[in-house]
Amino acid sequence: MSLNRLFLTLGGAGKLPAPFGLLLVALPLGLLLLLGLGAESLFSLAFALFIVGIFEVNRYEQSTGVHDAPEILLDDAVGLWIALVIGAHAPGLVPDLPYALPAAFLLSLAAFVLFERWRPSTIGWIGRNLKGGLGVMLDDVLAGFAAGMLTLLIFKGIEIFRQ
Repeated sequence: MSLNRLFLTLGGAGKLPAPFGLLLVALPLGLLLLLGLGAESLFSLAFALFIVGIFEVNRYEQSTGVHDAPEILLDDAVGLWIALVIGAHAPGLVPDLPYALPAAFLLSLAAFVLFERWRPSTIGWIGRNLKGGLGVMLDDVLAGFAAGMLTLLIFKGIEIFRQ
């Protein structure tokens, strides 16, 4: 396995059935980094991997001729990590809510999977029309942003209804 393929599949986890690579590798790694180093560090890593991922996906697509190959997991990991970073701020909206942080992480994960699969609006347009590494990476980044914002919105709703 080439270094490029190893990087893009997160060590081969992208070969697992769709949700398992995300759940077994990207989610635990993201949570470990988020809880260990903080939201700013995970966001910085996600941003750096987004930029590097664009170029690496372009190289991969040129060598294989396949656009948005299903084994590429880096784009999903970056999108999920963005959702987790934004979602990690949701418990601050309802500080006395029991288990708020795990609930925010679970909601961010579920919302990311929803937006990543459903691909509404601009997310879908980018996924269908923007070719190359930028399209592969950007649709998942937007899905992560939308998932994180949905998590914040739900927690804001909880705060409003608890008053």
